[in-house]
Amino acid sequence: MYNTSAGIVPGKINVHLVPHSHDDVGWLKTVDQYYVGSNNSIQVACVQNVLDSLIPALVADKNRKFIYVEQAITHGFFALLSFDFLLEINGGMCMHDEAAPHYIDMIDQTTLGHRYIKEQFNVTPRIGWQIDPFGHSAVQAYLLSAEVGFDFLFFARIDYQDRAKRINEKTLEVVWRASKSLGSSAQIMTGISPKNYEPPSDNFYFEVGDTSPIVQDDMNLFDYNVPERVNDFVSAAIAQANITRTNHIMWTMGTDFKYQYAHTWFRQMDKFIHYVNQDGRVNALYSTPSMYIDAKYAANESWPLKTDDFFPYADRENAYWTGYFTSRPALKGYVRTMSAYYLAARQLEFFKGRNEVGLSTDSLADALALVQHHDAVSGTEKQHVADDYAKRLSIGYTEAEKCPLLNISYCPPSEVDLSSGKSLVVVVYNPLGWKREDIIRIPVINENVTVKDSKGKVIESQLLPLLKDSMSLRNSYSTAYLGKSTNVTPSYWLAFSASVPPLGFNTYIISSAKQAGYESSHSGMRTVYKSQISQNDTIEVGPGNLKLLYSGKRAKLMRYINSKTSVNKLLEQSYIYYRGDDGSKDLQPSGAYIFRPNGTYPIEPEGQVTRVYKGKDHAEIEFTVGPIPIDDGIGKEVVTQITSNMISNKTFYTDSSGRDFIERIRDYRKDWNLEVNQPIAGNYYPVNLGIYMKDNSSELSILVDRSVGGSSIADGQLELMLHRRLVADDNRGVSEALNETVCVFDKCEGLTIIGKYYLRIDPVGEAAKWRRSFGQEIYSPFLLAFTEQDGDHWANSHLATYSAMDTTYVLPDNVALITLQELDSGKVLLRLAHLYEIEEDTDLSVMSSVELKKVFPKKKISKVTEMNLSANQERAVMEKKRLVWRVEGSSKEQPTAVRGSPVDPAKLVVELAPMEIRTFVIEFYSERGSFSDALYRRSNLRRKATFSLP
Repeated sequence: MYNTSAGIVPGKINVHLVPHSHDDVGWLKTVDQYYVGSNNSIQVACVQNVLDSLIPALVADKNRKFIYVEQAITHGFFALLSFDFLLEINGGMCMHDEAAPHYIDMIDQTTLGHRYIKEQFNVTPRIGWQIDPFGHSAVQAYLLSAEVGFDFLFFARIDYQDRAKRINEKTLEVVWRASKSLGSSAQIMTGISPKNYEPPSDNFYFEVGDTSPIVQDDMNLFDYNVPERVNDFVSAAIAQANITRTNHIMWTMGTDFKYQYAHTWFRQMDKFIHYVNQDGRVNALYSTPSMYIDAKYAANESWPLKTDDFFPYADRENAYWTGYFTSRPALKGYVRTMSAYYLAARQLEFFKGRNEVGLSTDSLADALALVQHHDAVSGTEKQHVADDYAKRLSIGYTEAEKCPLLNISYCPPSEVDLSSGKSLVVVVYNPLGWKREDIIRIPVINENVTVKDSKGKVIESQLLPLLKDSMSLRNSYSTAYLGKSTNVTPSYWLAFSASVPPLGFNTYIISSAKQAGYESSHSGMRTVYKSQISQNDTIEVGPGNLKLLYSGKRAKLMRYINSKTSVNKLLEQSYIYYRGDDGSKDLQPSGAYIFRPNGTYPIEPEGQVTRVYKGKDHAEIEFTVGPIPIDDGIGKEVVTQITSNMISNKTFYTDSSGRDFIERIRDYRKDWNLEVNQPIAGNYYPVNLGIYMKDNSSELSILVDRSVGGSSIADGQLELMLHRRLVADDNRGVSEALNETVCVFDKCEGLTIIGKYYLRIDPVGEAAKWRRSFGQEIYSPFLLAFTEQDGDHWANSHLATYSAMDTTYVLPDNVALITLQELDSGKVLLRLAHLYEIEEDTDLSVMSSVELKKVFPKKKISKVTEMNLSANQERAVMEKKRLVWRVEGSSKEQPTAVRGSPVDPAKLVVELAPMEIRTFVIEFYSERGSFSDALYRRSNLRRKATFSLP
């Protein structure tokens, strides 16, 4: 009855109708509740209804189109096989957030979805579709779009001031060149919605129950309105065409959880296409993002250039979405811990040999992919949904991990009573490609203990007191989360230095000093470091080059001195809280998304430990924050501030998803003249790796253990938001205050978190080495395995130390191994990442190389295939078919970026240029398991020990 076969008509405004449903994999309901349609008292949403009604609607008219993003919620829906256009966009397991996730997690979740789609449907997505995340990172542009092979990236949310300027100047579609290191070789054509990811106005919503007027085209009935509805359509099309370059515009026909009865949408769009094209003023057609961008590309237009990123985001005055950078800090910390564990566990799974049954990393992979969603790790979901994400992570983790609360000193394997003659065996695994030395701290109940290395030599160790607050937290949280309390109470932290080869392990034996031949009065290798108090009432802390000076009376940090680098700086550290605005003036309170401070108040710290290690030139600050009191009805956002006398000139630097560092200037935007209405919240940025500032002589850097919000609100000062607890909803849909509590029996109180950040001051130009190398160590800590032994039985029957790599080889200092994963049929997925940007470091911002023969010395490589970043197509194929978009102004074109050469199949050497990540699928000759034989010689370690992160 209706002619829906229209294609593109040259010379007319072509309105590309793109039907879609944005189906969050958790937000107000859990992912499972959304799928089956339960818990509808919260939100009427059922993905099963969408999928079940969608396929018949598409079958009914072959001209109809639809796109679907979230693979985690459609996994296994094989009916999509007949409609490959459904899967052409994004293709990851979720639409990940771009502020809170680490770039490795973004890569992993995208790879999981892309390889699934390729294997099941032979589809390779070519469009990025990040329509709902609350700001957009440079890493999303050049890594998760260009480097996976996308031709175009769509999104909707940018700052309201930025959008207004772009609408006025017709610059909503740009070439985004986000990496200064990779330049034009990793740029991506980007389209920003004029409004949001919904239809162009309230006149075009057609879900059951929506109130937009339908097209009533039966002249025998009342309310015939075809001319009026055609005029509505044409007017909206012309309005959008006036702010868009070329004669092609796109309408996103759908929004959250729409098409539960798909015919209600398609029936109206059929009519619009039919009658609008009969009218002839504009041309309407069913389309997809691929069809739209191909039409744009054919126009041979030149496009404006965009650099850097799209943070922070405000959707209106006084409404900066910068609170979620810190929201739910415990979940953010848990995600980062699980991410590190997953990276290491995949390596061990490869060394051992992947089994189709039994222990596997698959469930952890699925859980980690799901929690990268933009309403998951972001902290912007309802509490019961956050609990669901944590539960899924725990289930995945538990397959190999029995010690989930080590960070609050609850670790039964290390709390055995050694006085009975038993020893504790600690196997320390290093997932990095470098030899590494680091301090291990484990809780113990015995005072007289000694530590031996893998050669049986007693090494220096240290007993540290456990804080009373830590013990109290340990007891209540183990009860809350494990459902049990322990009768064993550790007395000390036992700290010792572990040295571990790359991709390898070392073994340490902890036993009673008496058993080891050392009486309690003479356990000579166990030392305690004490700070020195000077005559002028200052306390000096630090056993090596680095000294921190504190005032003796107030215990306030005063000065940072490094005798090795000749750094001597005034330095203070303090805590404050921002009072969360309650929205009484304009209905915009501080909430899960929005950061809106209303006053600053100092806090006297009670839960902080600062550590300075021998041989380390940085300070480790461990903080305990919570419960945040709200008895006064006021929400609070807790911040730590580091203040120096540096002259930073409003300038500081934050990382992009743990990768590039981007210059930030307070109260300034490069793309428009900023109207400042929130001088604090409007200067906050996401911090995944670190934040730093510099002047003419020095650089002050802070690295973090999870994603947080950070800024420099005053010159010479950096701040991090550590925790937030609020009493009002911020009116962005979640309809719940960010008020996390923990309940033990009948008593509930606000969430307490424990976390760390790391501080260092370097001479200017010399700080990148620490930020990059130690930043990698923070992300990939040692992995610990514990077991007990009587006598020397375990040590005599197991390999004590091992490296999977050639014993004479380590990776270069500027290269990290970020993926080592066994695939089907014995193939291996390998990713190597250059850690430095161009001009970041004199010595290390250079081409580097990795010898694959020495990375896999016990296997013979038969084939190396370089892939795109998400490993769903060969890189050569991707590069050949990617569209190259023209940029306005030839002077803005950059020289071709330096890239590593193709891998010679004989030499098997991988070159990496600054900021380059290269992905390979490696095949080996069929000899099985040299790794496995060596690693698990004479016994299966995994059955004997539980793996844990320090």
